[in-house]
Amino acid sequence: MHNLIPLAALGPRICIMGPSNSGKSTFAKAIADTTQFPVVHLDRLFHLPDTRWQARSQEAFFALHDEAIKGDCWIMEGNYHRCQKTRMARATGLIVLDVSLPRMLSRYFYRTLFQRDRVGGVLPENQRDRITGEMLKYLLFATPQKRTQLQKVFAKCDLPKLWLASPQQVHACYRAWSL
Repeated sequence: MHNLIPLAALGPRICIMGPSNSGKSTFAKAIADTTQFPVVHLDRLFHLPDTRWQARSQEAFFALHDEAIKGDCWIMEGNYHRCQKTRMARATGLIVLDVSLPRMLSRYFYRTLFQRDRVGGVLPENQRDRITGEMLKYLLFATPQKRTQLQKVFAKCDLPKLWLASPQQVHACYRAWSL
């Protein structure tokens, strides 16, 4: 972990990125609850509400995204590299969650088998997500390339930033920031 910095050092517009099932939504909600900044789950902007991950049109997503980043303060979680440049131009801080593949898989199975009403989800109320071959393939094969993209974004970012590479490092932030 890079040196732990105070939460306030990240400013009023914080981007949280990381692979699927890394804990972005839950971490964003915890920070938003503490700061009282609105939380923006990019999955909710990209997907239609109360659907099983049905995408909006790209134009509709970009319009929602661009409106959300205009805010004076926000905690925004998600990657969506197609609009990352404009989001990062407004951001004041960056957090990257980078957990291991076994941890991502265990969270994915827990989420789909047991969890209802997950933070940042788009499913109809009180429904669990489903295990899909598409998501397993994404986690197993796309995540390593996405991780490389995140490393490049992080390296180029000159904002206050934090790379959290384990659940222990995330929990250290929870404790230090009183989340």
